[in-house]
Amino acid sequence: MLVPKNSWVTCPNPNTLASLRLFCFPYAGGSALSFRNWSEQLPTTIEVCPIELPGRGMRIKESPFTQMSLLVKELVQSLLPYLDKPFVFLGHSLGALVCFELTRCLRKIGAYTPTHLFVSGHCAPQLPFSVPPIHTLPDAEFIENLRRLHGTPEAALVNKELMQLLLPALRSDFAVFTTYTYQPEFPLKCPITAFGGLQDPVMSCEMLEAWKKQTSAAFSMQMIPGDHFFIHTAQSLLLQFLTQSLNSITDQMSCI
Repeated sequence: MLVPKNSWVTCPNPNTLASLRLFCFPYAGGSALSFRNWSEQLPTTIEVCPIELPGRGMRIKESPFTQMSLLVKELVQSLLPYLDKPFVFLGHSLGALVCFELTRCLRKIGAYTPTHLFVSGHCAPQLPFSVPPIHTLPDAEFIENLRRLHGTPEAALVNKELMQLLLPALRSDFAVFTTYTYQPEFPLKCPITAFGGLQDPVMSCEMLEAWKKQTSAAFSMQMIPGDHFFIHTAQSLLLQFLTQSLNSITDQMSCI
């Protein structure tokens, strides 16, 4: 099935012969570019589909979302045409929360749900983890708080021109963090894999391991050298682990 072009879903290397789609959700202030070269390092059976949220990348002029519920509602409608073959979700930091809530929303409406959920760099949603309401602070204070929270790459924080472009999306993304409230539901039926950085100053192994309560299926966890942004600094190693998991999924599919 050929799917229509969609501003939410990007696909650097379309692969109609792929047996599995990998939807990637970026961290706060991030964009689809964070996953731009993943398809070059993942199996050819995988079609990598990074998600581009409003307010960044090619959608820089669009108003970003400030509430999780509204963001997920729009994502559901945008993704439905792409769910015609098996798929998995992967999200880093804020993206982990987004793909988790998106999975629960798809379940509620009776749509197809991911074969596997990969969550990275964020604690389990049921844990009492709160982000201070920094999105309303003046620019200088907001940026300094971003630095203390270790939620934005330092290379971006020191680039004044880049920050001026990123600030609207970053403020909106942190508003999503601030207003997010976890609501208990039945565990998901798909397996969950959690990735974390061994030197992440905020997210501990215990906080990541708590994701196992969100699934009635298998759970696994992989700690990777690096801080919160191991997704970049240890990308090759992360993709090696991801490749192993994706190959296992496609092997299981071929046996059904």
